[in-house]
Amino acid sequence: MDRQGRKKRQPGQWITLIGFCTAMEVILARFLSLHTWNLKIGLSFLPVAAAGLAGGPLAGGLTGALGDIIGATLFPVGPYFPGFTLSAFLDGAVYGYFLRKGATRRAILLSVLVTQIGISLCLNTFWLALLFHTSWTVLAWPRLFQCAVGCVTKPLILLLVLPRLEKHLKSGTLLQHRS
Repeated sequence: MDRQGRKKRQPGQWITLIGFCTAMEVILARFLSLHTWNLKIGLSFLPVAAAGLAGGPLAGGLTGALGDIIGATLFPVGPYFPGFTLSAFLDGAVYGYFLRKGATRRAILLSVLVTQIGISLCLNTFWLALLFHTSWTVLAWPRLFQCAVGCVTKPLILLLVLPRLEKHLKSGTLLQHRS
């Protein structure tokens, strides 16, 4: 058992977890979300947060970064820009950091606020301003809508999903090997 009361996983289980969550992130981000050149609304945060909950900041960060790289390579929405890969890594790392002691309401709310305001609104808007040679403030105003929607909807969705996932992680039934 680790410090959070979850059963320790074998290396192959962690690779499988990150691979599965990365695949889900790519599918949700590239096929089941709304994209414009400066806005993205979808559910791709779910597998990233789940990887962060299950494996901590590194697992969440790798899931976010790998999902961004694979998605941008196989299904580009615009030009590849490594700044967004850094943001995707930070998203997962933030979820992993705040959720490392469990999927509490406080941890979920804080992780969403940091990812939405700090990374999505501030950092990603900076990347867009840099990429498209536009003023940060001009881009920030329309992106406030995305941030506000995310600050309301993401905690609600995560509160529905993560406690159930955490229950399976603690019992060891989620990643059990079956013969």
